[in-house]
Amino acid sequence: MDIMGLMKQAQAMQQKMADLQSELDGVQVTGASGGGSVSVTMTAKGDVKALTLDPSLLVPDEKEILEDLIVAALTDAKAKAERAAQERMQELTKGLPLPPGMKLPF
Repeated sequence: MDIMGLMKQAQAMQQKMADLQSELDGVQVTGASGGGSVSVTMTAKGDVKALTLDPSLLVPDEKEILEDLIVAALTDAKAKAERAAQERMQELTKGLPLPPGMKLPF
């Protein structure tokens, strides 16, 4: 393959990466904890869009429980967001001759 062919491939990949970044802004996932009593919605890029709490959790003496449930819901949403982003990245890089273990930033 000549250098011009490689340059064209690199430019095409760069455009695909930019398109993927835009797409990830529109992909939303929801993480939950406490049997759904706490839920967090975020984009695949990790931007939190919504937090929902069951009113029964708003007990002053149980503040620490609520905080733990929020952290657990955020962690769940983040894992789902990363998985969604990774799936789209795999679709984008399918067929590319990348070295084993190489991860593309997104």
